[in-house]
Amino acid sequence: MLYTSTRNNKIRVSSAQAITKGISDDGGLFVPVETPHFTLEEIGKMVDMPYTERAKAILRTFLTDFTEKELEYCVEGAYEKSKFSSEKIAPVVNVNGNENILELWHGPTCAFKDMALQLLPYLMTVSAKKTVDGKEIVILVATSGDTGKAALEGFKNVDKTRILVFYPVEGVSPMQKLQMDTQEGDNVAVCAINGNFDDAQSAVKAIFTDSEIKAKLAEKNMTFSSANSINWGRLVPQIVYYFSAYADMVEQGRIALGDEINVVVPTGNFGNILAGYYAKEMGVPIKKLICASNSNNILTDFLTTGDYDKNREFYTTTSPSMDILISSNLERLLYHLSGENDSYVRELMTSLSETGKYTVTEELSENVKKHFAAGCCSEERVFETIKTQFENYNYLIDTHTSVAVAVYNDYVKTTSDDIPTVIDSTASPYKFSKSVLKALKSDISGDEFEIVDALMEYTDVHVPEPIKALRDKAVRFKNVCNREDMCEMVFSLLKL
Repeated sequence: MLYTSTRNNKIRVSSAQAITKGISDDGGLFVPVETPHFTLEEIGKMVDMPYTERAKAILRTFLTDFTEKELEYCVEGAYEKSKFSSEKIAPVVNVNGNENILELWHGPTCAFKDMALQLLPYLMTVSAKKTVDGKEIVILVATSGDTGKAALEGFKNVDKTRILVFYPVEGVSPMQKLQMDTQEGDNVAVCAINGNFDDAQSAVKAIFTDSEIKAKLAEKNMTFSSANSINWGRLVPQIVYYFSAYADMVEQGRIALGDEINVVVPTGNFGNILAGYYAKEMGVPIKKLICASNSNNILTDFLTTGDYDKNREFYTTTSPSMDILISSNLERLLYHLSGENDSYVRELMTSLSETGKYTVTEELSENVKKHFAAGCCSEERVFETIKTQFENYNYLIDTHTSVAVAVYNDYVKTTSDDIPTVIDSTASPYKFSKSVLKALKSDISGDEFEIVDALMEYTDVHVPEPIKALRDKAVRFKNVCNREDMCEMVFSLLKL
């Protein structure tokens, strides 16, 4: 299996090279040259497999330059049962009728990013030995909340790596901020920026592709890589849980092998739902991928009209991991659905960079609609849905999952397409305790942990151990900078 760039499809690199580099030198994203395919019989065999074996079955088709021993080291280390609060790793819970919640938050940071970021450090370590052995890798991360903590936790004290995380100072929940600012590890650093996630992400991409900065790092025997979903090593582990969810649905008798399902994903950067698209292309019988957005509904507009325009008001919402107006992984989808037309993708990305918008051809837009539906959810609906879900079904969800449930309900009402559906639940409700408790009862007060206690008392839903452990942890990082100063901050944090 070889990889190419969305902006230059003459490029050919191995998976180890793609993972180590993170982003192509031309600014494009690495994608597989071909898509592996699984038969229904092969998917059926996964029903009796534990999550780790399902992961190996998928990953070995993409990581063909990894030996079986290397693959086993990576997967078994990442999904060690002591790290996850569910033996199933990513369990599927039936809530009501055909509504099935895929709980992706049982890892050490209580968010779906753990599913990939527990594995990525292992993939990165093995890949680095194959491609840049001896160099220290600097992981540079922009986060809208959950990626930062999951990446910090995954890479802490990993040999020959350093990790620097930037997050919007007003754009994450208090619990997300506390998780990052108290992070342990000798090789980690965190900095808030005055701006939003898009500001941080754009600056990180610019630093990645700046030849002068890369040369300065090379002098110190260092090289950049990414833990954001622009890195293929972040995206490929996410494909696994769609196969796993389908296998679990068969095992539970919710569907028969071969039956179609729909999948609903709350997403901002488009990586999580793109992983679902790859799973569909690989053989998982997914009828429709339903993209759920909050008030920052740029993806809803694009998927329904073909127009992408980030020149709009930016909203800071109670589902901050989706407060994004530049959805990086959409570039990969455009590449695949345009017939791997790299020059067209370059044209679209240049237009986005220069004007903040682009419009795809009618043919491409219709091609997108064959696979995707989309909807968005107001802040008021987020609160209503949390309350309804708990009162009607005794099931507690966070703000992001609420967006997905609300959009799913709208989709069924509009289309009458109520086949068995998997809805991604991306975070523990305790990462957004204040918003969740406010949805359930109007009179709330107290600091973050008093609210955690009140939410537990009101719902009788246990608090995850990683959240409990934060209560007495000391804050280590108080750095704040402007977007234009991020490059200087990188060198400062690296002590260069």
